[in-house]
Amino acid sequence: MPSITTIHESLPYIDPPPSPRSLALAAQLISTERSLIPDDPNHALLPPPPSPSPFLTPLLQEEFNRLSTSLSPSSSSSAPAQPPKLNALDLERYNDLPSPTSSSPHALQDALQKAYISHSYVASRRANLALLDSYGKNAWLVGNYHLESELKSLEKELAATKREIDLVTLQRKDAQDQAGPEMEELEKTWKNGVGRVLETEAAAEGLRREILEVRRQLAEAGQ
Repeated sequence: MPSITTIHESLPYIDPPPSPRSLALAAQLISTERSLIPDDPNHALLPPPPSPSPFLTPLLQEEFNRLSTSLSPSSSSSAPAQPPKLNALDLERYNDLPSPTSSSPHALQDALQKAYISHSYVASRRANLALLDSYGKNAWLVGNYHLESELKSLEKELAATKREIDLVTLQRKDAQDQAGPEMEELEKTWKNGVGRVLETEAAAEGLRREILEVRRQLAEAGQ
């Protein structure tokens, strides 16, 4: 994929538009050259993507594989396949609690330890949700404000770049319009010069043949 900074030496405001035959030949040449070089899916000025991706962890890759396998269409049913539920949380420990009368002290101690762990986890979750409820909205609004400021800055930079492109295009058009008559005169002079060179070569060739003919006649007369 060629770089977008390539400069094309063309004069679009002076050169006449190409004919359909020329466009067809140019398209054929471009297709032939493109078939020799494989297309690059990435942008020419961007670095290649990291391989493997740092964001695609083994756990995420495993989950993607599970979803792609579960969502594969079935041959026996026309209904769309639904992904199975992800059993990421073990809920059995909340349902199967040991009986205080029939369980051993070790089982009761293990159940009590799990209950303490669950209680600590739920308490921390409640604290985090309370903080999110109190300050999450303001943090989200502040983040949107910064993103909006950055977007406005980028839009302003983009508008300035477009104005610069328009100015360069106008300057190029004015320069070509001013140089157009001189270019036409130089092209006409070049064509006339080439025509005169061809006429001179044709006259020289005719004179050479006349000289050869005269020599042949003199040679025949001498014999």
